[in-house]
Amino acid sequence: MGPTHSNPERRGILLMLVSIVFFAANVLILRAVSLSAPAADGWVASFYRGIVGGGLVWLVYRGRGFEPGNLVKQPWVLARGLVGSVGIVTFYLTIEHLGAGRAVILNMTYPLFGAVIAAFWLGERLRWGQFGWMLVAFGGLSVFFGEAFFEGRISRHEIIGILGAVVAGVAVVIIRLLRNREHASTVFASQCLWSLVVSIPMSIGKVPGLPGKAHLGLIAASAMVAVAQITMTHGFHLLPVAQGSSIQMLLPLVTAIGGMVCFGEHLSGTEWLGGAVLLGATWLAVRPAPTTPAAMPRDSK
Repeated sequence: MGPTHSNPERRGILLMLVSIVFFAANVLILRAVSLSAPAADGWVASFYRGIVGGGLVWLVYRGRGFEPGNLVKQPWVLARGLVGSVGIVTFYLTIEHLGAGRAVILNMTYPLFGAVIAAFWLGERLRWGQFGWMLVAFGGLSVFFGEAFFEGRISRHEIIGILGAVVAGVAVVIIRLLRNREHASTVFASQCLWSLVVSIPMSIGKVPGLPGKAHLGLIAASAMVAVAQITMTHGFHLLPVAQGSSIQMLLPLVTAIGGMVCFGEHLSGTEWLGGAVLLGATWLAVRPAPTTPAAMPRDSK
């Protein structure tokens, strides 16, 4: 029984790790663009993500699983696109205002919300001990915000970051729901389409005035996230929401280090402590339970 499941699981883990590299590159490039060209905000980044991501899907997957008609005909594909577009815009807006490290730490609370939603919606099992770790994680979030709260420095973009994480939790559950119904390219294309639609009113007037380097950076970032998103979607096809999301917890560390090296970003001691507790407890809350020898005979029946 073991070998039957080990290869898909290893493949899913590898896909998740590859997606982390490309997601981090996307965030860091967007941060660099927003610093050099302030007009290239989260709305503009979402606009480019929709165009470039949708174009790549069309070029690479046309005739190879991509079903463009399902983007509007299939309710769950449509829902994934709408929910995903909201999550993308909120996340991109936080990158330019909070920096790469803070934005990703807040966004990566989504496994908490995704795991709970998946338990109620998809019937994925949550152990009682996981709820305790979730409480610890939310305690870490309070510590992360504590210094800013007492100094009256909590901004609306930090609140937007948390709301975006809730939306992202819903999105990964819908991805999991679609794993046996739709090709990964169709699922990702739905997000591209609606990210474009949602962002057009807020971005179309800013795009013509951007410098050439900003256009190149936005195209590069969009290509990076297209690879990352499709890779992650394939990974969620092979892994439960909790396991796949727990691997993604490496992303804040990679991005925070990149932000410090590339842009001189820093977190206060309280933020490092709160972030470490938050992410560590989140990982413990959503990680898959180890298989015990006593449970194996029962599972094999």
